Amino acid sequence: MAKLTKKQKEAVAKIDRSKLYSMDEASQLVKDITNVKFDASIDLAVRLGVDPRKANQMVRGVVTLPHGTGKDVKVLALVTPDKEEEAKAAGADYVGLDEYLQKIKDGWTDVDVIITMPSVMGKLGPLGRILGPRGLMPNPKTGTVTMDVAKAVEEVKAGKIDFRVDKTGIVHAAVGKASFTADKIAGNVNELLQTIVKLKPTAAKGVYIKSIYLSSTMSPSIQIDPKAV
Repeated sequence: MAKLTKKQKEAVAKIDRSKLYSMDEASQLVKDITNVKFDASIDLAVRLGVDPRKANQMVRGVVTLPHGTGKDVKVLALVTPDKEEEAKAAGADYVGLDEYLQKIKDGWTDVDVIITMPSVMGKLGPLGRILGPRGLMPNPKTGTVTMDVAKAVEEVKAGKIDFRVDKTGIVHAAVGKASFTADKIAGNVNELLQTIVKLKPTAAKGVYIKSIYLSSTMSPSIQIDPKAV
């Protein structure tokens, strides 16, 4: 096992492993233990009492974080010419269609979200093996396949994220940056947790939210009391 650095030891020493923290306590503590030289990402990991292998226990949704993600999200709008100006005005970083489809075929995926229209989805099908593993394939359920392209772009830029439970039963999501105030971190965490609670599958039995951990890039994790949700 790798040895901890002095700063890592100091961070670990600030966490009481026998304690379940409130949302507010954890949001302040994660700032206190973050000592990297860049604006670290704040991440939430929520273990759910579901079996993701069963379709009726899949948890997937979208949430607009009230204080945004703190990340400059790069958006590609794959739209027909009549929608290009609308997408540009809404703040899309890249706008077009055939030239970007060709770039993706050639291996370019330097974007965070792709938004498109129902009529274009047929052209995206063959690119599934490139976009799917990177989580970039547009989906009507997450609002990234829509005729209201401008609204979709604006929402993503404002902090709308999509999330899904992984095969181990955990939802991972970025909920801000270390530069955020503790109140803003707590607000984003609460919004995501409340959304996950609303999405509880009827087929899920027993304890739904088993554990919640908050951490920043390279920091130890802090356990939040599930009863706080």
